[in-house]
Amino acid sequence: MTDAPVLVAEDLVGGYVAEVDILRGCALTAGEGEIVVVIGPNGAGKSTLVKAIFGLVPLRQGTVTLHGTDVTGQRPNRISALGMSYVPQVNNVFPSLTIQENLEMGAANSRATMDERMDAMYALFPRLRERRRNRAEGLSGGERQMLAVARALMPEPSVLLLDEPSAGLAPKAVGEVFETVQQVNASGVTIVMIEQNARAALALADRGYVLEGGQNRFTGKGADLLDDPQVAELYLGGGAAGRE
Repeated sequence: MTDAPVLVAEDLVGGYVAEVDILRGCALTAGEGEIVVVIGPNGAGKSTLVKAIFGLVPLRQGTVTLHGTDVTGQRPNRISALGMSYVPQVNNVFPSLTIQENLEMGAANSRATMDERMDAMYALFPRLRERRRNRAEGLSGGERQMLAVARALMPEPSVLLLDEPSAGLAPKAVGEVFETVQQVNASGVTIVMIEQNARAALALADRGYVLEGGQNRFTGKGADLLDDPQVAELYLGGGAAGRE
């Protein structure tokens, strides 16, 4: 991991409809090899932030740069070709397709051969190899998230955006999702993750952001935010880590 910025979003203002700004000047930076976590209350603009970064929500102000290239306002397919992938919270796999077919659908912008990328994903997620001919509709919630992440990794992104990957999952599956995040990060991918399970997510994070009202409320190292009494009281449901 280095301090070099891979992804920089500055002074973002925008929303889904004209003149209704959900983002009101928020910013985010992700360094090479970092896990960056964004938390905050419902309606804070967390999901809107990653969608805006990936070109899915129009911006009226601000800039997004990826590896120094300005991608503000670019289409998602162009941003994907430059090295960023996005996993939405819902509808992130094709249920009627097999695991293998889902992965093939994600390989459009890959610089490697289909077989090379498929082998890499099955090495990273052995459970998917075992069930590769099964339809995605038969997977558990945790397995679907695993497949969604694997499909997003097929084009070899340097940055992966994850929107609430643990939402609606059983506790065991939540643990598996966080293990998946660590595995992917260990393979060299920078991760920006929106997450409702704030304590567990910040425990993994190199850098954390707390959003409120579409603006940055707190920013710091994940461990520092966990240990901040004000962050704990307002956003983590009680005492800071180690201060129970």
